[in-house]
Amino acid sequence: MENTKLSSYQFFVMILLFEMGTSLVISIGSNAKQNTWFSILLGSLIGILFYHVNYKIYTYYPNELPSSYSKKIVGKFLGSILGYFYIIYFTYICAIVTRDFGELLVAVSYTQTPLFIVNAIMIILCVFAVKKGIEVIARTAEINFALMYLFAITGLILILVSGLIELENLKPVLRNNWGTILRVVILETAFVPFGEMIAFTYLFPYLNYSKNGRFLGSFAILLSGINLSITAAINVAVLSVPLFENTQFPLLSTIQYISIGNFIQRLDIFFIFAAFIGAFFKIVIFFYVAVIATTDLFHLKDHKKIVYPFGLIVLFLSQTIASNYQEHINEGLKFVPPHIHIPFQIGIPVILLVIAFLKNRKKEKNMSKTMKEG
Repeated sequence: MENTKLSSYQFFVMILLFEMGTSLVISIGSNAKQNTWFSILLGSLIGILFYHVNYKIYTYYPNELPSSYSKKIVGKFLGSILGYFYIIYFTYICAIVTRDFGELLVAVSYTQTPLFIVNAIMIILCVFAVKKGIEVIARTAEINFALMYLFAITGLILILVSGLIELENLKPVLRNNWGTILRVVILETAFVPFGEMIAFTYLFPYLNYSKNGRFLGSFAILLSGINLSITAAINVAVLSVPLFENTQFPLLSTIQYISIGNFIQRLDIFFIFAAFIGAFFKIVIFFYVAVIATTDLFHLKDHKKIVYPFGLIVLFLSQTIASNYQEHINEGLKFVPPHIHIPFQIGIPVILLVIAFLKNRKKEKNMSKTMKEG
């Protein structure tokens, strides 16, 4: 663990950029059709509950990483096994997001460039950032946060001026579709991207004022949910439900419709910038957390020694987890949420919280009894 601290603002913007990540540019929750915006918003509220579970565990063991305090909760052996599994989990999700970004760029802009090259460039950037440490990542996030919102506000203004929004495409609102909405929330939006905040449990000890972590995280998750919800609503309003459901990158399609005076058009660069910024911070945080978890679990002195091997592992996995884009999407939407996200994002944390609560309650009772006897 590095000897450095993050300001409240840095922690906040890192969460926002991480949560929006690739979710801003790909289609999440599209099965909810015109109510996609609501499924995302509801998913963010559930994500806040997940976040509170993990933060509550941290309050029992402040200034410790999960790979350390899990040993105190369930014992050294089981705690170490959980630590190994979470390293694999973070590495695997890092590879998935890297593949998402690579497929996106190859499909949109670099059609003649091998996927390996695009992924390799992103991993090289992440390796450099992780070697520099969490403070450099946080400072980079501050700069890119302003750029991301500049692109977002500019894009929204251009869409409004172009007169592209058709509110009729958002109707009927929340009618006769609750079963589908809840299914989308439970299997998709609650876990991606909001449940992925499990990664920030390894960043809690870096927060300068750790008591602010509960509020900062909750507010950042809610705000990112609102941002993604607004984006989804705009995409549906511009594209209509059929096109929204059948396009790989709805935000790109929306941006491509912008045309003002026959000279402001083809603003794909906005999409590319948003995709790069979001993907970079999601990949680099998962990458950093996997490295730090390994460093802590194996009691290594310096995380920099294992950055390059991890980079090669993530790059290899990003190439081999699926043979093509469709297989990759099916794996991410159908296999990963029920079999991987649910146990790692909520199942294990809830069990750890219950055990930690009982242990600390017993400890408090023993202390109280000792003081009375004394």
